[in-house]
Amino acid sequence: MDEVEITEIPPLQPNEKSLLEMHSLLNILNVLRGELSLIGLALANDDTLLQESHALCRRLIVSLCSMDGGLAMAGDMDLHQQQVLGEIEEAFSTRPAARDNLEVTESVANLRSAFAILRVRAREVLARFKHPERWVYCSGTRLRCEIHDVMLAMERTSRHRFRVVYNPALQRPTDYYLDLQIDGSQGDHLWMPPVIKDVLRDLIANARKYTPPGGRITAALHARKRTLRLVVEDTGRGIPPREIATVVHFGRRASNVADVRTMGGGFGLTKAFFVAKQFGGRFWIASKLGVGTRIRLEIPAPRSG
Repeated sequence: MDEVEITEIPPLQPNEKSLLEMHSLLNILNVLRGELSLIGLALANDDTLLQESHALCRRLIVSLCSMDGGLAMAGDMDLHQQQVLGEIEEAFSTRPAARDNLEVTESVANLRSAFAILRVRAREVLARFKHPERWVYCSGTRLRCEIHDVMLAMERTSRHRFRVVYNPALQRPTDYYLDLQIDGSQGDHLWMPPVIKDVLRDLIANARKYTPPGGRITAALHARKRTLRLVVEDTGRGIPPREIATVVHFGRRASNVADVRTMGGGFGLTKAFFVAKQFGGRFWIASKLGVGTRIRLEIPAPRSG
């Protein structure tokens, strides 16, 4: 596949920049909304049963359109969880038998798991806001564990319609094989901007989303000498050739994936490009219909590293 370097995109509006910064929160809030709907259907055949929680999620998503609103939301995560779980408990109080419903139990467990991830992402967003240009040493082992946890959470919220494996010998026809390689110059540690973790997670999730079951995803992060390199490649649908240069635009998806259900905002690629440029790097896309897509970033490390 021939690579195309993307060097610019249309200027972003303030609300779009805010959504890029808060992208990891938006994805999880959409997961929460889905689980709330499933609980309502299981309890009363009504996906809007938990009205206060749905309204809270909508307000939180709207708040992400401004930096001030998003940061305030990120700082009150424990309170938001209490409100949601409180309404669920109230619904249980009039339907005690529902506590033994396996579908409800699974959705509540997924909600708690999503809130736990949301608190971590909120802390990351708050830390980045204080030091947007900062580079830090990150543990490669810990980052692998985080990616595994994200994939496992995706499996659970899909009700185990798919599975992600890390050894091709274990791959079944409906499984995804993820070849994940993380390599640093300081043993287990990588010198990088913390937001790269967001980019890696988003690109892997996108690759999974647009790759049919049984496919392969390769994700690699390499931090050596003076350059940070990130590559994510899949065996998915690919991008129509005429759309490669524009699929990075905010909110844009390729025309051949309109049928794919997604909980994201359609700007994972935009964020990856924006981060590459924020840190003085470069961004490439290689794609072929029916073969797959490769996203590649290179970012120069600061001399102080």
